[in-house]
Amino acid sequence: METKLRVVIADDERPARSFLAAMLRTFSDVDLIGEATTGGEAVELIETERPDLALLDLQMPELDGLGVVRLIRKDRLPLIAFVTAYDEYAVRAFELNAVDYLLKPVERMRLRDTLNRAQERLERADLRETEAEHLQAAAAEYEISTRQSYLERIPIRQRDEIILVQVDRIASIVADGELLHLTTADEQRYSFSHRLKDLEGRLDPAKFVRLSRGALVNVNQISRISPLPGGTYVVTLHNHQQLNVSRIQARILRDQLLKI
Repeated sequence: METKLRVVIADDERPARSFLAAMLRTFSDVDLIGEATTGGEAVELIETERPDLALLDLQMPELDGLGVVRLIRKDRLPLIAFVTAYDEYAVRAFELNAVDYLLKPVERMRLRDTLNRAQERLERADLRETEAEHLQAAAAEYEISTRQSYLERIPIRQRDEIILVQVDRIASIVADGELLHLTTADEQRYSFSHRLKDLEGRLDPAKFVRLSRGALVNVNQISRISPLPGGTYVVTLHNHQQLNVSRIQARILRDQLLKI
């Protein structure tokens, strides 16, 4: 009896996730063993279920697909295929580095190719040994391809005017549904309609860090990070604003900000 390919998927957008899940269920040699709606859930699902292949949305709030790969224990890292709606340059970066990708909307034949490639890699140990190197190279290529598009200012409409807020002046951006509340270093506050994960993709990740699913802060505006019970933190900004850090983001903060 042929062994089925054990697959998990992670995508924060339910229609895309449901579409991909339904397509996977049409393949008799695939066993869909779990679905995650966030990057944090994906890490826990993968480390618990130990799938053969993880299909990860490249852009998810709080923790994106690459972040998931970085946090998974090395001995539990499955084969990875990224699902992305990004432009051709980002896609080419992953393709050249032998990391598979699926471009949204996912096509059935393209998904079949990905599954076949995963089966081949599972059968060849020499390919599995270089998987982590391919992922690291792809991440570097992706960062180079997107670095040029970082925003320097954000236009915000207020009545009949448009306010241009310099990105360097931003202290925090907090989401309330699709309404974003932006606070500057000098405590000016603006609200505008936008999705946080879409805006995050246009901001330099070296300057802005996620604290939770709904909060993004300027690293240079952080004055103090105080531990809380359970391994999380509360962050205090120079403008005296305080924001809680989610459990999964606490792991990232420890790696990025709390080590010399």
